[in-house]
Amino acid sequence: MSATDSATQQDDNDSGLAAKNPGKRRRALLIVVLVFVVLGLGWFLLWLLVFSKRETTDNAYVGGNQVAISAQVPGTVVAILADDTQRVDAGQVLVRLDSTDADVRLRQASSALAQAVRQVRQQTDSASSADAAVAARRVDLKKAQADLQRHLPLLAEHAEAPEVVQHLRDGVEQAQTALDAAVAQASASHAAIEGTEIAQNPAVEQARANFRAAWVAAQRNAIFAPVSGYVAQRSVQVGNSVQPGQQLMTVVPLHDLWIDANFKESQLRHIHIGQPAKIEADVYGGGVEYHGKVVGVGAGTGSVFSLLPAQNATGNWIKVVQRVPVRIAIDNQDLDKHPLRVGLSTDVTVDITDDRGPVLAPSPAQTPTAETKVYDQMAAKADAEAEKIIDANLSRGESR
Repeated sequence: MSATDSATQQDDNDSGLAAKNPGKRRRALLIVVLVFVVLGLGWFLLWLLVFSKRETTDNAYVGGNQVAISAQVPGTVVAILADDTQRVDAGQVLVRLDSTDADVRLRQASSALAQAVRQVRQQTDSASSADAAVAARRVDLKKAQADLQRHLPLLAEHAEAPEVVQHLRDGVEQAQTALDAAVAQASASHAAIEGTEIAQNPAVEQARANFRAAWVAAQRNAIFAPVSGYVAQRSVQVGNSVQPGQQLMTVVPLHDLWIDANFKESQLRHIHIGQPAKIEADVYGGGVEYHGKVVGVGAGTGSVFSLLPAQNATGNWIKVVQRVPVRIAIDNQDLDKHPLRVGLSTDVTVDITDDRGPVLAPSPAQTPTAETKVYDQMAAKADAEAEKIIDANLSRGESR
């Protein structure tokens, strides 16, 4: 048998087998179709139950407060008490300035306050003396008037010389003039102290305010940390001459951090305030998950607030999908377990199942975003020091 005859016989055999097994081909095709249908149905259910209930982005970064530490008074740096990466507590001294000039001004203000209290005390005593002088002049006037009244009947009976009676009349006038002068003097003495105690006298209050300013200025030679956190970007050196407002370092609180997640504008449709979110930080990989919630949506896209905003009204315009920052607060308990740093990259997933919350904040915030009481304590101490000086210069038993 030739090769050609063998090939022809093989083709006939294959055709016969195919003709005998048409069901196998249909079953194989049906299985393939069913697999694709199942895969499509599974993908649809996955999208319907999972992907359609969340919005995700990897364009998200950790944000936090960066508190700039600056000088409030001019001076020369004599000590630096905190360095980069170190933790500091609110009220802790970070930098000290030379306090020689401030101490001199404080001593001057202290002496001025003490002198003001003593002067007001002296004015009070002078007013009391003036009141006593008024009382004495009243007695003199009554005595002169009584003498005149006794001699007037004698003058009518020609038993007294007219010169004597005239002399008594002149005495009454002189006593009245002396009384008027004493009353005016007493009024002038009371004008400086009337209506207030010594400690509330305007002169004392002015001296107290000057002392308070000098005391606070002296304390500001020690630059305090207004909040607790970690030092970064220290630029100050010992011996530097610093001016008010000059930044010396930064304190970054690593508590109460947030995420600025930049979602595409097409993703914002169902993102609302109050929705829960899950965050994964690149620094920990996928093994650590943070919990948070949406607290606000930015008022504009990032390009609007850039230094050079895009000019879209041009002939060569290309549409670029914009992104809007969404602020997400992080649970502090998660931050305690796994600390984050400002600026780290994260992946954010927002659960949009419940989209009934507001898109924009409905009312102003009722609590401060951040606050410090360090400077309130300084003012209270200044007042306490002023009170000590006032008390020390009041006479024993003197009313304040």
